[in-house]
Amino acid sequence: MERECHPLLRGGRREHKYGHEFSAAEMESLTSVCEAILPPLPLNSLEVTGKDAQTNKAIQLFHTASGSQNSVPQEVNGNAENPTWEALGYQPGTGESLSQSDRKKSRPLQNGVVETTHESETTLLHSLKQKGLKVTAHPEQNTYRIECDVVIVGSGCGGGVAAGVLASSGLKVVVVEKGNYFHGTDYSLLEGPSLSELFVQGGPFPTLNGEMMLMAGSTVGGGTAVNWSACLKPPKSVLQEWAEERKIPLFSTPQYLSAIEAVCKRIGVTEGCEREGFQNQILRKGCEKLGLDVEAVARNATESHYCGSCCYGCRKGNKKGTDSTWLVDAVDHGAVIITGCKAERLVLEGNKHGGSRRKTCLGVIAKSLNKSITKRLRIEAKVTVSACGALLTPPLLISSGLRNKHIGRNLHLQPLLMAWGYFPESNPELEGKPYEGGIITSVLHVRPEGFNGRALIECPALGPGLFAALCPWESGLDVKNRMLKYDRTAHLFSLVRDQGSGEIKHEGRISYKFGRLDRETMKAALRQSLRILVAAGAVEVGTHQSDGQRIKCEGITEGKMEEFLDKVYAAEGPMSMVENWNTYVSVHQMGSCRMGVSEKEGAVDENGESWEAEGLFVCDASVLPNAVGINPMITIQSTAYCISKKIAQSLAKGV
Repeated sequence: MERECHPLLRGGRREHKYGHEFSAAEMESLTSVCEAILPPLPLNSLEVTGKDAQTNKAIQLFHTASGSQNSVPQEVNGNAENPTWEALGYQPGTGESLSQSDRKKSRPLQNGVVETTHESETTLLHSLKQKGLKVTAHPEQNTYRIECDVVIVGSGCGGGVAAGVLASSGLKVVVVEKGNYFHGTDYSLLEGPSLSELFVQGGPFPTLNGEMMLMAGSTVGGGTAVNWSACLKPPKSVLQEWAEERKIPLFSTPQYLSAIEAVCKRIGVTEGCEREGFQNQILRKGCEKLGLDVEAVARNATESHYCGSCCYGCRKGNKKGTDSTWLVDAVDHGAVIITGCKAERLVLEGNKHGGSRRKTCLGVIAKSLNKSITKRLRIEAKVTVSACGALLTPPLLISSGLRNKHIGRNLHLQPLLMAWGYFPESNPELEGKPYEGGIITSVLHVRPEGFNGRALIECPALGPGLFAALCPWESGLDVKNRMLKYDRTAHLFSLVRDQGSGEIKHEGRISYKFGRLDRETMKAALRQSLRILVAAGAVEVGTHQSDGQRIKCEGITEGKMEEFLDKVYAAEGPMSMVENWNTYVSVHQMGSCRMGVSEKEGAVDENGESWEAEGLFVCDASVLPNAVGINPMITIQSTAYCISKKIAQSLAKGV
């Protein structure tokens, strides 16, 4: 049934129905808290005014607004009904106003996608059979049995590559994806609903101690649909370390280097860009003034791509994630992608073939997130590939009964901290806004003297919501004035190749501990970020430390600035009970089912196959031996490419 475009895309007001168990007194308390955080303020407290010093009407309304108004407490309570199609303006099956022929061209995956979110049980069965799958009902088990050659759980960085490579090898592939499929024309680029629908748990979610906020993609294409399109090849030193110290020869073979080139070619990697965005201009300008060697970043987009919203899906379709490359290859070769469907457990039995592995994997049991579809899908295959990502693959393996001690451990998060600088409109050398232009087009490598640390300085993408959430809260007045400066505030983040590691429990709870030198590396990179912002012309700079650490730069002496920088450090998290704390962010998770030369050293072997279960492979960031120290997309896809090629060769030989 056609649904008209959501009013958010037309500029209308969204109507919500809220359901919660809070009493009237509890809601009143929550409302008071919301107003305390975001109170109404007098107009004479404004720091930013309109032209000719006249206060803009919109700014007036913003300053007098309260967190207790406009259904904010109900939104905070978090129980608003928000169906996927409604949140993103998605119209299932309608293709908006496109003709049938245009729709086929613009939605290349549509012919291979089965969207369980919008189907009845009868329609689902028909759709699966129509895609060429053999489906039989098993009422006594409350399941539908689906047969194929390969079932892949997850369609992101690793799963997308696996689907493309294996389907192109002539195998019947089924991809199970708990997220939904969105084409470029479906994206609203509205921060709230986009975070809700495109990311795990609706956007940033914390580790157990609250020190780290995690972000991971959860849609067809996974992180590649919402990442920042930076294409950095794995450092040779890291590959050498993995090959020699970890004793995994794969990473030093010509095949791996060829895989890197094949991946870069398929996702259309280009060098540089024609026009840098506001924040990257600042990074480059500051580095040049300090004599630092800033580098251009290759991207999986054209040189002319100028879009600051790719982290909420590329509306122009220019960024080449797996949803527009490898998964298209897969669908073109007969693969089927089942969306809105969550894998519950693997189907394992004792190994009857007499091999070294104790179990054999026969497939996966999955459940549609559509409550009207009550039967499970039992997808049986010769090979099962878990590609849920470093955060979600371990819980799937653990809940299925696997016991290798490395499953869920050795988790690396490549934590980052941000520094900010305010650049007034009077600076004529800087063009655009922080939310415009290529998100990462420049990078600075930082190697602090005195110890073997490694960090990067790059530019983040922060919508106004994330901007407000990550800034330290000092007062209602301060947060409103910060927001009024949003469009002239630049951020640089410092990312480290962490030596510490974390653990994912069975329930999906995540703990993490920094390595001995990680904070020192982060501190050195954070200070360098502040120097760059000052050199680029910022009139005020600061960090996200809880006390609102900042300094005005105009007329300041070098000595005073160094005195300020001496006080900048990588503080511990909010639950550490220190006076001034920091919240870190992670957008790169890896290593939680790492490769190892034996089951004592890792969860999977060099081919990505589980040491415990024959026919079960892991093909995502979790197989990396440890942190790679850069944006890991190329490394993950290259590793997935090698694993998939070996799976295809084994199946072709009948092994």
